[in-house]
Amino acid sequence: MSNEKTEGLIIRLADFSESSKVITWFTRDFGKIASLAKGAKRLKSSFEAAIDLLATCRIVFIRKSSGGLDLLTEAQLVNRFRPYPGNLSNLYVGYYIAELLDALTEEYDPHPELFDAACVVLQHLQEHDDYQKSLIIFELTILEEIGQLPQFQYCTGCSQELGELESYLYDANNGGLYCQHCEQQRHGKVRVSRGTITILQKLTVENTLLSQRLNLSLQQQREIRQLLSTTMSHILGRRPKMAPYLQL
Repeated sequence: MSNEKTEGLIIRLADFSESSKVITWFTRDFGKIASLAKGAKRLKSSFEAAIDLLATCRIVFIRKSSGGLDLLTEAQLVNRFRPYPGNLSNLYVGYYIAELLDALTEEYDPHPELFDAACVVLQHLQEHDDYQKSLIIFELTILEEIGQLPQFQYCTGCSQELGELESYLYDANNGGLYCQHCEQQRHGKVRVSRGTITILQKLTVENTLLSQRLNLSLQQQREIRQLLSTTMSHILGRRPKMAPYLQL
């Protein structure tokens, strides 16, 4: 057993006993971890101010050498998530982010860029009453980090250039788009316009600051939401629980 320090985001909470909780964190240095917070439910617990879903904390924990739960010993609150006032949608988006981090990452598999991306989008949800573009950037980041980012440059059927079509057929099973020739041999329900694909290409190669300057039409937002929702559902083998709350 060893003492570890890191910064973590609370992505799940569960009761363990009358006085304790199990906290699932997505941490910057260790990835996802599950820790036991003894006495966390007591009124005067040392963890009381810090333990809240989507809160970011500096934590110290004892890492167990084999199986079982890590033991949380310290948690200092850095930021308590409070969505933009009066905007319930931003709260649901926060829950969706926690769901994806919990479902799509593995224990002790660190992704510092993903941790930073999660903090960025949660901060945006606290300061602004819109969320679509920031959420899209986060979703593309998590897909890239876990090796499931769709191919937006070339045909997933023949690996040739897509060609300039008005729209493209997207296949979540194969993780990409089809050119006109390959499309005739495939079946799919998601069709994405050329302009939307251009936006996705930019979002996957440019840094966040440049990406934030891109303007998305309502139709483009809807097409991207459908594409990403289909992708997440395919990877998870089910529809994300919070997905119905993200519809435009």
